[in-house]
Amino acid sequence: MASVNADENRADENRADQNRADQRRLEAGRTVAARMAEAAAAWLESLDDRQRAVATARAPGSDTESDAERLRWYYTPTDHGGLPLRELRPAQQSRAMQLVASGLSAAGYGTVATIMGLENVLDRTEGWTVDWGRERGRDPGLYYLRVFGEPGASGAWAWRLGGHHVSLNNLVVDGAVRSTTPCFLGADPASSPLLGPAPLRPLGGTEDLARELMRSLPAELAERATLLDRAPLDIIGGNRARILGGEEGEQMIRLPDLWRGRLREPRLAELVARMDRQGEEGTGYDAADHARLALTHAPKGLPGSALDAGQRELLAALLMTYLGRVPGGLTDVPELEDVHLAWAGPTEPGAAHYYRLQGPRLLVEYDNTQRGANHAHSVWRDPEADFGHDVLAAHRAAAHRR
Repeated sequence: MASVNADENRADENRADQNRADQRRLEAGRTVAARMAEAAAAWLESLDDRQRAVATARAPGSDTESDAERLRWYYTPTDHGGLPLRELRPAQQSRAMQLVASGLSAAGYGTVATIMGLENVLDRTEGWTVDWGRERGRDPGLYYLRVFGEPGASGAWAWRLGGHHVSLNNLVVDGAVRSTTPCFLGADPASSPLLGPAPLRPLGGTEDLARELMRSLPAELAERATLLDRAPLDIIGGNRARILGGEEGEQMIRLPDLWRGRLREPRLAELVARMDRQGEEGTGYDAADHARLALTHAPKGLPGSALDAGQRELLAALLMTYLGRVPGGLTDVPELEDVHLAWAGPTEPGAAHYYRLQGPRLLVEYDNTQRGANHAHSVWRDPEADFGHDVLAAHRAAAHRR
């Protein structure tokens, strides 16, 4: 009887702890949402009628067609939907970036701003030769901002920033931030020289901590964590609106499918097809390899429960390079025991590699394989609640009951 009472007491304490954590997260969500609404309203107020028509869309969940647009996201240099920063006056650009900053931590904002400016470095790397069918192919002004619905303390609204290697998706419901994923950041080049001994590496910590964790594992655990000795060409989830997983899983989306519509110009379509073909040949992957790396509901790799205390500290630090992109208090670090680490490729610095972290309401993917392992992608997702699917469903149900 005493043991039953002890179990019940522990369950009560766990529920109380969870309720307190939920309340703290809600309070933080309200504080951040107020800043977002103020910044969004100021930006929209600065726009003329033509600009505002491009910069806005209907509220989340208002109809299937408009919500389908909100759920489209990209990380390629394609049209992401919304008003490009280059079409804004300087004061309007400043207000746009204030909205962007409202949804990011200081470190997150610094990383995003660096990635946007990195387009100038990439342009030089490619010899200013890639145009993507427009006047300038690598353009730090081609980041698209859009607001869905009316910013405020009631109802649902959202905002999105998208451009090459950046996709930020935020949902606010009844005055609180309820979703900040998918959240994608990339870097090309992943490493570029600066004056002095240290290079510019916007995602350097995201890569180095994962490699340090892998190299800290004894051989037996490293083998359990390693899915393949070669890395795939890209993240596996791609830009899917939802990660469904399933028993067989979802395999990597190929490069030609990561654009808004198929590329119409034959020369650009052939360029992307050639990049995809050469990249795939470089990986040496066959159908069985793609199946092994497929995303499934059941996490693959090594569970955090197999790690020692020092390794769990590394795992926690690695997770914060993703969860720490947004303002403090919006997210909780998951139970490390339930987070699985999966790796593909060598662990030597400079080698093409891929990893993912997967657990309850968590999917993180990272790859640095393209351009001679100097082109990195990283994404943080909540497979159950990307774009706030779960919150919007509950919000709609409550509205119908009223």
